[in-house]
Amino acid sequence: MNFSGKVVMVTGAGKGIGRGVAMAYAEKGGKVVVADFDVVAGERTVNEIREQGGEAIFVKTDVRLEEEVIRLMEVTANTYGKMDILINNAGISKFTPFYELTLETWDNVINTNLRSVFLCSKEGAKLMRNNPDGGSIVNIASTRALMSEPNTEAYAATKGGIVALTHALAATLGQDRITVNAISPGWIHTGDESELREIDHEQHFSQRVGNPGDIARACLYLTAKENDFVTGINLVVDGGMTRKMIYEED
Repeated sequence: MNFSGKVVMVTGAGKGIGRGVAMAYAEKGGKVVVADFDVVAGERTVNEIREQGGEAIFVKTDVRLEEEVIRLMEVTANTYGKMDILINNAGISKFTPFYELTLETWDNVINTNLRSVFLCSKEGAKLMRNNPDGGSIVNIASTRALMSEPNTEAYAATKGGIVALTHALAATLGQDRITVNAISPGWIHTGDESELREIDHEQHFSQRVGNPGDIARACLYLTAKENDFVTGINLVVDGGMTRKMIYEED
């Protein structure tokens, strides 16, 4: 899959999954717009891309705010004249005991994880619909949209919302030749792999914990023009964990 000449925006690309996705598109020839609230992390990603011969710019963005999202799209249009691919990856997790979950924390998680997908998709689609061949949006959800642990209400609500918003957007934006898909990562380790235990790997059907590259390759697949028949789906990338039957044993 070749993304030469494609303009790819990745939100939350300063570190973790977002950084891995941004690096993958740059390696495939994409011109990457790195959007992040963390200036140091965002600029680090851009510098790494450039050191490897890729092209990227950094735009400091608070994806909770409409005016900053609009500015992000304006900078992208002014720099590259278009946008082909949007990866809505920015997000936070706040696992707070339910009876201590404040409205302020709830709103912050909802606005960062879910409202941002609406805002970025709306403004990004306005650019993509001008392209002769449309564009692609990928929303990073989570397997927590499908299953839960205690005290994850705000996070789970946003990820479930992202999955539903994805198929709604796919229905709406299909007329503009824009595909919209979601990816639900499972356990994706973004640190030093030596931190992981053997049991961490063995409990997966795949016999290993995931890494950002697994999500990056899924993004590449879903946004490749030859795969534009794939839209409205939620692709679970979790090493099989959501299909694992678990019983308590004595």
